Amino acid sequence: MTPTVKVLVVEDEMIIAAKISLHLEQLGYEVAGILPRGEEAVLYCRESPPDILLLDVNLKGIIDGVETARVLQLEGIIVPTIFLTANSDQETFDRAKETRPQAFLAKPYRKTDLARAIDLALINSSSAPAAAPREQPEAPHLLNDRIFVRHKDRMVKLFLNEILYVEAERAYCKIVTADTEYLLSIALRKFEEQLTSTDFMRVHRSFLINLTRIDEVAEGHVALAGKAIPIGKTYREAFTGRVNLIR
Repeated sequence: MTPTVKVLVVEDEMIIAAKISLHLEQLGYEVAGILPRGEEAVLYCRESPPDILLLDVNLKGIIDGVETARVLQLEGIIVPTIFLTANSDQETFDRAKETRPQAFLAKPYRKTDLARAIDLALINSSSAPAAAPREQPEAPHLLNDRIFVRHKDRMVKLFLNEILYVEAERAYCKIVTADTEYLLSIALRKFEEQLTSTDFMRVHRSFLINLTRIDEVAEGHVALAGKAIPIGKTYREAFTGRVNLIR
């Protein structure tokens, strides 16, 4: 089953928040919650960071939306953020840019604008380099354990440990999990370059495997969930050096 992307909405105008929530559900996303204050969003993200933070810039309360994003960053809580803006002054906009959000969404918006902003945020967060670790960060939430891929006209979350293997199909590549396959319009080599996990290894010109999901190692191939993956001659020595073989 494909995990649903969870979006936390932080908006102090409840009519707008309700509209956003409805649109998110119609687009196939899960609404993690609706909060009216930035300080409440910080507390929420400390306990359970969402996949996307939809954050109004001009929040009322102790801290506004920009300061909310800044506090989360200072605490090492990395959440892809989309700022909701409406007639913000230049100073506020400049402050917002300094927090490096994944996208901006102007109010009033169209549902297609919301969908595109989320797509952009997920793509940017997946391809962005990992931030340098802080000293003693509080509850860090890094995105190097998952990727976001397009599936049935939307971006879905896929944990790396769920991937069995990735197979090249000409200019495309196919990600295979225990119950789902995802066809991406990207070459296997390019996909491999973008992976941050060291659990994956190329064992054949057409196959990239998850080493942690190997069930069996045989002469010339490995088995993952019943699928035999060939080991190319040029990859055998490197593969043998990565796995513990007791003969």
